[in-house]
Amino acid sequence: MLSRFVSGSVRNLEREYSCTVRLLDDSEYTCTIQRDAKGQYLFDLICHHLNLLEKDYFGIRYVDPDKQRHWLELTRSIAKQMKSQPPFTMCLRVKFYPPDPAALKEEITRYLVFLQIKRDLYHGRLLCKTSDAALLAAYILQAEIGNYDPGKHPEGYSSKFQFFPKHSEKLERRIADIHKTELIGQTPETSERNFLQKAQMLETYGVDPHPCKDVSGNPAFLAFTPFGFVVLQGNKRVHFLNWNEVTKLKFESKTFHVYANHKEETKITLTYFAPTPEACKHLWKCGVENQAFYKLEKSSQVRTVSSSNLFFKGSRFRYSGRVAKEVMEHSAKIKREPPEIHRAGLVPSRSCPSITHGPRLTSVPRTRRRAVHISIMEGLESLRDSAHSTPVRSVSHGEAFIPRSRSQATEAGEGTAVISDEAYSPSDSVLPTPVAEHGVELPVALRQINGAPCSIEEEKESEAGTPTRGVGGDFGQEGAAGALSEVEQVNKFVLSVLRLLLVTIGLLFVLLLLLIILTESDLDVAFLRDIRRTPEFEQFHYEYFCPLRRWFACKLRWVGGLLVSK
Repeated sequence: MLSRFVSGSVRNLEREYSCTVRLLDDSEYTCTIQRDAKGQYLFDLICHHLNLLEKDYFGIRYVDPDKQRHWLELTRSIAKQMKSQPPFTMCLRVKFYPPDPAALKEEITRYLVFLQIKRDLYHGRLLCKTSDAALLAAYILQAEIGNYDPGKHPEGYSSKFQFFPKHSEKLERRIADIHKTELIGQTPETSERNFLQKAQMLETYGVDPHPCKDVSGNPAFLAFTPFGFVVLQGNKRVHFLNWNEVTKLKFESKTFHVYANHKEETKITLTYFAPTPEACKHLWKCGVENQAFYKLEKSSQVRTVSSSNLFFKGSRFRYSGRVAKEVMEHSAKIKREPPEIHRAGLVPSRSCPSITHGPRLTSVPRTRRRAVHISIMEGLESLRDSAHSTPVRSVSHGEAFIPRSRSQATEAGEGTAVISDEAYSPSDSVLPTPVAEHGVELPVALRQINGAPCSIEEEKESEAGTPTRGVGGDFGQEGAAGALSEVEQVNKFVLSVLRLLLVTIGLLFVLLLLLIILTESDLDVAFLRDIRRTPEFEQFHYEYFCPLRRWFACKLRWVGGLLVSK
């Protein structure tokens, strides 16, 4: 009896596993779920824990043992998606940035989006000129510590915060001045709403960059925003295609293609190369989901998309969920008492220490701030004020190259200090959680994930023993890399031929079944009756099909006789 009880308990343990999800405030939610549970079950558990109804903007991200990140697919089993062994660790992040985050219905949703954008600002994904940076940081101060109090906030208190990858003492003084004089009396909700309104006007709002290279081998970052497809290269945005212009996204191995109908019905094709085939597939899936979410009117219009023009080749993927228009309509129908938000009880954030965190007030030294901002790509220069001072929606593909007016240039000259004055470094966006604050700084080359620095500890994905790949290793075009590329091409050709052969055999089998139905069935259909009466069909039936049928019947009787005699 005891052994039966123990064996039953062991079987129950094998059917369950632990899963930890790191939330946007760096707190953790741990639960035990069934091994066959789907992603939707875990996602609903988290949203219930957060009391979140406008949940379609969010998603769960995880990193596999090969250091490739993924979005958890809600319609598939969690265990089948994870390549590692349980317990699993994932992160809740904003997956689809709201086009107008300040207009979200519930305060809890705006607060979570605020935390995500604050994280983007810290990691260098959201760039802006100095005046905008000071205002954004002041909004964060007001939201987290309230009104300026000389008794609680000594001189230089703003320097105790880490808002950006790198900033100057002059900027810190400007942040403190705005907080002291311009934001007095604003509640946390008002400050967060103002922060969102300002952030959404920046060109890099909603950008989650994917490192790639163009056909010339130059580094570039590809991203999908609420307004369209963006390519960032050098010190400017070189391409912007709104979602109505993008007609198709496809990939093959490491090659990613974007097909679009530009102005005056001009068809263009953009081609880029990802570090690995897995990174390219992740890029493609992100593009398919973003295009469906922002472009379509109804979720019923969503179709299964193939990565290739041939139906028997490539990957197939279908976005599951509501589209942006449906989400906004659903949000408008929400009628409940606003849920309580516990801002003061935040777990100490690794991305932006707060005065409310007590001992962590001075946890980020100034030397560390400079180290965080090291660029991973020497050829990538900064996206300066001129490239990030206009709203995304007001800049078209062609307008990105038009020089600004003298008044705009004068305005930019007033704030010569740039938040990212070495290079546009959205590299940390590959890591959905910030760099750990303790321990020795690792060399940048040792902390790269798909061409970007990362913190293995932050993800807690049991990846410490897995070697990382640098940019050069991913994009190398010499020696073994070239030989490997040739082998991959041969393998792809062989697989394509095999697929074509299998499809041909399948079609012949279907035709054979149709032939049997035509000759042997009693279906009294007009067109079948006419076919049976044709001389050619009668000749084929009596001279070929009937002898073949008798031969098969004879062989079957012979085999049956052998089996009976034995």
